[in-house]
Amino acid sequence: MDLTSLRAVLSELRPALLPSRFEKAQQPDAHSLHLGFRTLERRFWLELSWQAEAPRLMAIEAPPKLGSGSTLAQQLQHGLSGLALSELRQEGWERVVELQFAPRPGDPVQRTLVLELMGRHSNLFLLDPDRRVVAMARQVRANQSRLRPIGTGDLYSAPPPLSGCPPERGESFEHWKAQLLLLPTSLKQALQSAYQGISPALALQLAGGTAHEARGLLSMAVGALSEAEWEGLWQRWQQWLTCLEQDQFCFERGPESGYRCWPSQSQGLPPATEQALAINTGLASYFQGTLQARQLQQRRHSLSQKLEQALARERQQLLQQQDLLQQVEGSDALQQQADALLCLPDPSREQVNEAQKLYNKARKLRRSVAAISPRIEQHLGQIQQLEESLLFLELLATGNAPIPEQLEQLQQLDDDSAALLQRQPLSRRERRRVVETPQPLTLLTPGGLTVQVGRNHRQNEWISLQQARKGDLWFHAQECPGSHVVLKSSAAVPEEQDLQSAANLAAFFSRARGNSRVAVMMTPCEALQRIPGAGPGTVRHRGGEVLWADPQQASSLVQAAAPNLSGAVES
Repeated sequence: MDLTSLRAVLSELRPALLPSRFEKAQQPDAHSLHLGFRTLERRFWLELSWQAEAPRLMAIEAPPKLGSGSTLAQQLQHGLSGLALSELRQEGWERVVELQFAPRPGDPVQRTLVLELMGRHSNLFLLDPDRRVVAMARQVRANQSRLRPIGTGDLYSAPPPLSGCPPERGESFEHWKAQLLLLPTSLKQALQSAYQGISPALALQLAGGTAHEARGLLSMAVGALSEAEWEGLWQRWQQWLTCLEQDQFCFERGPESGYRCWPSQSQGLPPATEQALAINTGLASYFQGTLQARQLQQRRHSLSQKLEQALARERQQLLQQQDLLQQVEGSDALQQQADALLCLPDPSREQVNEAQKLYNKARKLRRSVAAISPRIEQHLGQIQQLEESLLFLELLATGNAPIPEQLEQLQQLDDDSAALLQRQPLSRRERRRVVETPQPLTLLTPGGLTVQVGRNHRQNEWISLQQARKGDLWFHAQECPGSHVVLKSSAAVPEEQDLQSAANLAAFFSRARGNSRVAVMMTPCEALQRIPGAGPGTVRHRGGEVLWADPQQASSLVQAAAPNLSGAVES
């Protein structure tokens, strides 16, 4: 959130929120705070965040009740109780907002909440009437900042002043151009170093044109710009300053910088909108989507690393057990050595003892087969499930599902993987608690039959063992990690194209999706059996038929059905 978007937010908040009575403070996470206010018309919620990647201030919808027991939330609840928000103050070109509280509007300020939106230096402070720090989001110690160490009880000091000149609408074109030409740098560096309040996103907007054209102009040296380019940049500069001066803001999504809060020169000043808090609403939606996408990426990467490490560990342990099994083959040689010693004409006591040791070692190796074989089977099962988990992560990354749905699927996969890594399958009650209603991918074959595709272990088990009916057919890529696919042929007799479509889907949602032809096993669902003690979605089957599938044909089927895809399954 740069200075322009901050001023746009405040221009909407002041008439809607001032004055209002403070009611509630809660902290949903380590870097955000929710404040509830009561106006004459409604209850109003603000989100204040000092998160380094996305510091922000905006109005939000009523959040869920959580985080009211945090220390910071309790300090704010106690310090602001009974006070009214009397002023939202932001001065100059600093991204620092002061929320001032008093017993009544017009009374002396009793508490001040200061939010500094400065990237990784962002912070939040609660000040008393003498502007001493009563509470703060994070302490800034001397070893963290040489310029401004600050802690609870200290007198609040403003951040160091910004470099560069403050933009002024009355500045002449010649002086403005001379300021940018002082140093032989790129246009982007010149804008950000010569003037205050110029963020990278704002620089792109000032450059104008498409995103590619704007980046090309900003990368040019200031001495290489033509007069026409200087004139266009100056006109957009004046348009921006006019919008700031007259509080003429809007919100629109843009490819060049994510969003913009001031109209372009071609649009002119924005018309009055009937939607209340349109800028705040747009920004809240933008940040929610951006942060959810970032959270999804981080969680996917973390789970992928955890699964990869577990897979490497299982493979190493499998090799160790296989090495032990190979040593059993040498038991016959040990017994032959012992026989040779005892067959000597006159074996000594030492030779008899040596032969006895060889016999014992040979017997021990033979007995170990009964212990080693189950371990090998267990490691093979673990490796299969871990490979399938990694495949589901890969399919989740390449899918087009909405981010909230992807987060839900990722949570289900994480729950399954936690039980898998602990080697303790969840009980039936725990499985019901983890996933109340699985949401497998559901689409129709060309013949109109329903096909269900599992997108994690839990969905695989649900469609194959719990929801399958007599007559349904089960498909899976042969000898390859992949999703379970169930053709609901119990509803009608499938045609050849229905069987081929289901087989193509099983090939598409498998590790072999990049091949031109994939062998797919087809078997009735009643021939499936759950493997006792194995993880969810692990089954074995009797018999079956092999079909040859083309994953590319399934890709076109999924894309064609994308607008009508539904995760819900009819009961």
